[in-house]
Parts: sequence; C-alpha cells; structure tokens
Amino acid sequence: MNGADTAWIIVATALVLFMTLPGLALFYGGLVRARNVLSVFMHCYAIACLMSVLWFVAGYSIAFGDGGAYWGGLGKMFLGGINADTLSGNLPEVLFFAFQMTFAIITPALIVGAYVERIGFGFVLLFSALWMLLIYAPVTHWIWGGGFLSDGGIFGETGVKDFAGGIVVHETAGIAALVLAVMLGARKNQTTPPHNPGYVMIGASMLWVGWFGFNGGSQLAADGGAAMALTVTHISAATASLTWAAWEWVKYGKASLVGLVTGTIAGLASITPASGFVGPVEALIIGAVAGILCQEAVNLIRNKIKIDDTLDVFAVHGVGGIFGTIMIAAFGAGSWAAQLGSLVIVGVFTLVGSVLIAKLVGLITPLRVDAETEVNGLDLMAHGERAYDHSS
Repeated sequence: MNGADTAWIIVATALVLFMTLPGLALFYGGLVRARNVLSVFMHCYAIACLMSVLWFVAGYSIAFGDGGAYWGGLGKMFLGGINADTLSGNLPEVLFFAFQMTFAIITPALIVGAYVERIGFGFVLLFSALWMLLIYAPVTHWIWGGGFLSDGGIFGETGVKDFAGGIVVHETAGIAALVLAVMLGARKNQTTPPHNPGYVMIGASMLWVGWFGFNGGSQLAADGGAAMALTVTHISAATASLTWAAWEWVKYGKASLVGLVTGTIAGLASITPASGFVGPVEALIIGAVAGILCQEAVNLIRNKIKIDDTLDVFAVHGVGGIFGTIMIAAFGAGSWAAQLGSLVIVGVFTLVGSVLIAKLVGLITPLRVDAETEVNGLDLMAHGERAYDHSS
C-alpha cells in the first residue's frame, strides 16, 4: 500500500460525493420551479443512498469482478473476500470500491435533469436501481474492469481511452436522459425560468471543485499525472464558461449567469475522458469548442427537435462526453477505431437497455405523475413539503 496515494484517493472520494451532494442537487434544484425544488433534492439524495447500497451488494462485483469480458460476475458481492488489508494496485481495495461507488452515484443522478417536474418518485428509484446494475456496471466493466473494450479486447492491444468517464458516465447518462425525456413527453409548462439562479451558480461551483477529485482521482495516484489531470480540467472548465457566455452575447446581446455556469459543466464533461491524455493547450481547445458546441446542442434538442430534456442533460453531458472522447483520437492519444467503435457500442447498448428498463418499470409504477400533481408541484403533492413558506 502507498500511503500518499491512499490519502489522495480518500480526499478524491469525498470530492466526488460532494459533486452529487450537494453540488448537483443545487445545480439542478435552482433550475426548476420553486414548487419542485425539494423533489429534485429528494431524487439526488435518495439515488445517492440507494446506489451506495446496490454498489455494495452487487454493482462493484459486476463492474470490477473477475468474471470475463462482458460481465464481472458476482464473486465480490457484499465485498466478499475483501478486508482492510486487501489491495487493488497499491490502494486498499475497499477504498477503490468507495471511490468507484461515488461514480455509480453521480451517473444515475445526472439523469435526474431530464425528467424533473413530471416524474413519479417510485419510478425514479426503481429505474435508477436497475439502470445502474444492468447498464452502468457492465459498461464500467467493459472499459475500466478489463472487459472487451479495454486494452487487449476487440480493438487490439490498445483499447478505448476513457480516463474518467466520457463514455462510462457522460454518454450513458446523456443517452438514458434523452430516452426518458422522449418517453415522458414535454412538461405542461416549459416557459417558467429557473426559480433560483443563485442555487445554480453555487451548485456549479461545487461541481467544479468536486471534479478535481473526479478527474484527478482517476489517476489513482498522488503524482504528476493527477496534477496534470486536475490542471487541464480547470483550464477546460474556465475556457468553456467564457466561450458559452461569449456565444450568448453574440446571439442575444447578453450573457447570463446560468449560461456561464452551464458552460462550466460543458467544459468539465468534455475534458473528463481526455484529462489523463492531454496537456493544457489541448484542454484550452477542448473547452473553447465545448462552450459553443454544447450550447448549439441545447438549441437543437430543445428548440428544433422539440425534446423536453428539461435541464439539457444530453446536450451538455452526453454531447460533451462524446466530444471529449473523440478528441482523444484527434490529438493522437487513442485510436479512431477504438474511440468511435466504443462510443457506438456503448451508445446502442445504453439506448436499447434504457428503453427496455423504462418499459419494464412502467409496468410496475407510473412513469409520469398525474396532471394535478404536475400543476401543483411535486414537492407538496409527492412529498408533503414546501421549499419556501412565505407566511412564516
């Protein structure tokens, strides 16, 4: 065991959990109407709790077990055979388990942004549980667990390069979000602006800080590679924030706070898969393009295709993660066949699997709340609470 590496990954684990709780919850919560903010908090918090238990029960074993090319198996269920002295590389395996658990938490939590303000709470929990076990965990095994898309797999000696989750996290979450947005249909009221842009900025700031653990921690060591991953992450985020705001100013004559911080997330998602393979100049280029590319993807999906992916999960996370994955090949750090082939394979698997899981869960619990609940807000109707009591 290496003490320095272990200490850093302990910190990185806390940072990645901080991304979901409270970062993502505040970022998403500020973007919805006041009558739905607690439901967003509830979704993020409940998903964090449920994914933690399921990752312990079976998710970690499916992703990082010794099963084979497609499935990790169930040999490590309930952390069987793992104690404080068991190592994964030069880290305690229980720490590697915990670090990867925070990724298994935030990935289904990202999907929340697509279905806010009209989703049934029971559907959220059951869909997220099955999706993490049947989509996220296998894809993780394919790419990070020694599966068929990694080095030595179907693409030869050099497999797909995905340093911190452009495919594993952002593509899968983005495609699942698009699937649910289409299956749900549009909200009854799509014109209400974000109820608290201040929450959005605070949440985005927490995500930015937490992302240092997300990308820097994926080096799994306290070394120069982790420092470079952290640095390029910051440069991409800062650059994409500026280009998003500048593009807004060019098109509309004003740059918004919500736009500025959404650009931050676009830059972070785009650099994620490449953060272990590129330098600062490449990060500047990735961020500069991401701020405009993801903004135009928002416009395409929301205004031209007319899909109500409420908080633009696919346009920001999906498109950003796919773009960053492609840029690894463009900068010569990975093969075009492996990068593009893996995007297609995982994309088709996620699309088909998400549709099937959603249809199955829909047979058990309603996908969408009734019209009265949607109009009055999920906070009061589904959870019996209000975020703001203006009479007190």
